[in-house]
Amino acid sequence: MIKSMTGFGRAEYQDENRKITVEIKAVNHRYLDFTIRMSKKFSFYEAAIRSILKECMSRGKVDVFVTCEDFTQSRASLKYNGQIAGEYVQYLRRMAEEFDLREDLGTTELAGLPEVFTLEEQPVDEQAVWQGIETALRSAAKTFSESREKEGENLSRDLEEKLKSIDAMIDHIEARGPEILAAYRERLETKVKELLEGSQIEEGRIAAEVVLYADKICTDEETVRLRSHVKHMGQALRESTGIGRKLDFLAQEMNREANTILSKANDLETANLGIDLKTEIEKIREQIQNIE
Repeated sequence: MIKSMTGFGRAEYQDENRKITVEIKAVNHRYLDFTIRMSKKFSFYEAAIRSILKECMSRGKVDVFVTCEDFTQSRASLKYNGQIAGEYVQYLRRMAEEFDLREDLGTTELAGLPEVFTLEEQPVDEQAVWQGIETALRSAAKTFSESREKEGENLSRDLEEKLKSIDAMIDHIEARGPEILAAYRERLETKVKELLEGSQIEEGRIAAEVVLYADKICTDEETVRLRSHVKHMGQALRESTGIGRKLDFLAQEMNREANTILSKANDLETANLGIDLKTEIEKIREQIQNIE
């Protein structure tokens, strides 16, 4: 089953200490490119997050958002630094004596001075935090993969319809070949009769000219190769993930054959079919850019 490179997944994990939210978004990209946004104090989890995400994707520009609401911060402890407070008092009294100032330092003023009182956060339980992140991450990755698979199914159906359309165009081009030759032979015989004014026409010369013309406009090789690419692409659509590059290569080859058919076209109907072929192949190439 093919997967789209576009997807979204979100999940939460919550316990009595914290609430962790993980969001995953992805768009098209030639390679696998991660951008992980989370608090700096959790940055050492980045390598593990990348490792888990690589299990479910191989291409795409992926943005990961990890947020953590820590309920334990409300239980941070207040610390009093008596040594710092004593030094403040000592130096302030010295200043009062040195500059003959009134000593009016009170408890409230002293408590407001830097580092006298500080809030000390409880140490982070790294294992518990990672357990929450991993749980939310795997759940978000599952939703993310499901959204990509669903979009992949839609892409697959659309591509199969386009391949059927191309197959039908190839049928028309192949059927048009004998008609073009018959029409050319008729025009050639009419022109020769006019030039010879009723004289005997050498059938061999006419046949040789038709053969030369047929060789010039013949697109049998191109239609055979094009039909082979269409068949190969249809088979690839039923393979597992990671086929985007293969499909892109096949689309390039299909476009090359369509260009050759168009360049050989010496007939308005065939030329129009060649243009329609290129248009449909270009639509396929655009869709393939979304496939992993």
